[in-house]
Amino acid sequence: MSLKNDAWIRRMAREHKMIEPFVDSQVRAGVISYGLSSYGYDIRVADEFKVFTNVHSTIVDPKGFDPRSMVDVRGEVCIIPPNSFALARSVEYIRVPRDVLVICLGKSTYARCGIIVNVTPLEPEWEGHITIEISNTTPLPAKIYANEGIAQLIFLQADEPCQVSYADKKGKYQRQRGIVLPKVDTSSPSSPHP
Repeated sequence: MSLKNDAWIRRMAREHKMIEPFVDSQVRAGVISYGLSSYGYDIRVADEFKVFTNVHSTIVDPKGFDPRSMVDVRGEVCIIPPNSFALARSVEYIRVPRDVLVICLGKSTYARCGIIVNVTPLEPEWEGHITIEISNTTPLPAKIYANEGIAQLIFLQADEPCQVSYADKKGKYQRQRGIVLPKVDTSSPSSPHP
């Protein structure tokens, strides 16, 4: 398995539309940086957010998520209340190659403010907008800047392609657009693959 560099990321973005829109260099002046870096790509957070609220006193249940647990916020900034949480999405639409696994890590600028970004790995042949989980671990309100950097993608290419990709499994978050809330696959179990 190998870590992929800027030349590989650039080529895959141009030739295979792996990242759209693609910013060919690191944008830094006056913003939380985004774009191509030496061994990764810094994605931006879009201007739409879902912020947790306790107004309706619902229970957070991953098997039966109640959308009333969140309020929609749209704008150039999002204020996340103290010790609270928001969902957002990437500006970029991502298409992961079959022989690649993508790890997403939060940017240090936010982490140093107690704002933690979590995204599970992007599996081979997954595609869509990335739903981004943002936790404000501080006792103070936290500001998130839309259309600026939020996390870095790191691309790991396997020695050989996987037998079963996310697309092959018809994953429940395939080709997601916008912010996608948690859901559980209710289809009958499939037979195991060899």
